Amino acid sequence: MSFGRPPSISQGFSVNPPDRGAFPLDHYGECKDYMQLYLDCLRKSGSESTACRHLNRDYLDCRMARGLMDRDDWRNLGLANLPGDKPRHSPDHSSSSKPDSGGTASKT
Repeated sequence: MSFGRPPSISQGFSVNPPDRGAFPLDHYGECKDYMQLYLDCLRKSGSESTACRHLNRDYLDCRMARGLMDRDDWRNLGLANLPGDKPRHSPDHSSSSKPDSGGTASKT
């Protein structure tokens, strides 16, 4: 009698992106500088995370740009409308669902 491998292993693996909140390790240290700046800011501010939100956003942007996490909207990550941000498009003035509706007003 032979036992062999379970059927799921013999069919192979399929790579899936991580679930939300699961971050692959940054083995090559691609975002280490951003992480270090953020952690230093947290230490200096007495773990007051609101003072370091812009650095948190830079770190997550680095991870998203390098495929270490799925790209997500800043609103979903709690990092929208940080002080010093340039407004991209105001939700108060959007009359359509397209984010690029500002270019049609100057053509007359």
